[in-house]
Amino acid sequence: MTRDTDDIDDEEPREERTVPDGGAAGAEGADDVALDPWGSSTVSDYRKLFDEFGIEEFDAVLPEVPNPHYLMRRGVIFGHRDYRPVAEAMREGDEFAVLSGFMPTGDPHIGHKLVFDEIIWHQEQGGDAYGLIADLEAHSARGMTWDEIDEHARDYLLSLLALGFDAEDGELYRQSDNRELQDLAFELGSKARFAEFESIYGFDGETSVSHMQSVVTQMADILYPQLDGPKPTVIPVGPDQDPHMRLARDLATKMRYFKITEAYASFELRDAERPLVARAYDAREEYAEDPETPRCGEAGEWLASVDLDSAGIVAAESVRESAVEKLENAGMEPLRPRVRFLDRNATEGAFETLVEEIEGEKRRYDEHVDAFDLDREAAEDLARAVEIDHDGYGFIAPSSIYHRFMTGLTGGKMSSSVPASHISLLDAPEDGYDKVKSATTGGRETAELQRELGGEADKCPVYELYAYLLAGDDDTFAKEVYDECVGGERLCGGCKEQAAELMREFLEEHQEKREEAAELLDDLDIDLDAARRGVAGDGE
Repeated sequence: MTRDTDDIDDEEPREERTVPDGGAAGAEGADDVALDPWGSSTVSDYRKLFDEFGIEEFDAVLPEVPNPHYLMRRGVIFGHRDYRPVAEAMREGDEFAVLSGFMPTGDPHIGHKLVFDEIIWHQEQGGDAYGLIADLEAHSARGMTWDEIDEHARDYLLSLLALGFDAEDGELYRQSDNRELQDLAFELGSKARFAEFESIYGFDGETSVSHMQSVVTQMADILYPQLDGPKPTVIPVGPDQDPHMRLARDLATKMRYFKITEAYASFELRDAERPLVARAYDAREEYAEDPETPRCGEAGEWLASVDLDSAGIVAAESVRESAVEKLENAGMEPLRPRVRFLDRNATEGAFETLVEEIEGEKRRYDEHVDAFDLDREAAEDLARAVEIDHDGYGFIAPSSIYHRFMTGLTGGKMSSSVPASHISLLDAPEDGYDKVKSATTGGRETAELQRELGGEADKCPVYELYAYLLAGDDDTFAKEVYDECVGGERLCGGCKEQAAELMREFLEEHQEKREEAAELLDDLDIDLDAARRGVAGDGE
């Protein structure tokens, strides 16, 4: 039974996880984990993302992050893809970048503030920072007119500047005005295939070409910070944007001149076969007539007969069979570890230079070069240096971090189309106050039960406001609110009153800073009057 009064509030099912420091841990949403960048579904079980999509838990990398943001400490940022190179660059004082974009389809709200804060924090840690207006996507995928886009774009940029983005040290741009970006998108498009769009996004014969083009433009956005040189780059997003990250990482790899692999003979191994052949090489003392020079045929016989479980090898039988066949076909060829440079997109000059630059023993073939005295890391560095010297990009696969969706104030999804569910950064302070006062909570049916059983802070949109925004960098305050709630000391009426007052103060301060930022925005080299012609796109 749910009701909505100061002491008795609606409950909404959410993921059950208590964060020790009092961080909000759950989110609303659908029961599935289909990730649609243009859809409206949310993720109800973030843990499934780790298994189904390969997103890693952020807690594992948190100790490696210097001065972590409170969104990281409180578990709001819950996952990542390959964030360690970014964390390492921070620790070592090396160059790195952060970029995220905003589709101007409505007013910026407190959910968007998560991304604003993540960009600004990375900039404060020394990163090259980029904020972009995804106007081509808004026009083609959401059917926004250019006049609507112009109006909303200004609001997003003003809030980003008001929250602390350093425009002198960072870069703001619109997709439609950035010719370098569009040139990069054209090049990336040569490596993208409709079959990928069909598989990743569900595109079909009814999808407009402009919508597909906007996706390639987003891939260019993600790689844009590396146009002046490869560097670790992080893209802060919600988990619904992960399809874009997977495609961007794939395209970054496809653009590289050389692919670096580990090999053991002249033939090429599939990724699944490589551990089996490596294990066969390690076991050469067991079967080789001359362990200093094991032969492929000998290794094939051993691999064919060995018990995989006893040897600690995890592989499908079909993988073993294919690896054995390759080894046996190689016969008397020595089995010997080497690093292989495969020619993926290299110019003739780049390939010749690479061969010359490899030190130590090497063996050249028509489309690859084997190096026997280089380790994998040195090979990667050499390949990238040669590529850049020969007009290639040398992209490093971009990283990403993922934050939880905020629950709507009405208990469901926070949506720009449902004004009562969110607080716009443009809302009058009094309106923000009133929305918080009217919000549902994780309180019990009665004040008496609340004191006896404690509140359910992990199911409370109002507590999320504290953890995500109102407590700021003060973990002690966030934990105090959490502990008082679950301990039964804090009732919903007083809690909402305190949150409402803090929200009113935040909006007052933010809007004052927006007014100050208006002059700065006018001085920036970014056109907020598109003067473009064209009908609205597909929409959703």
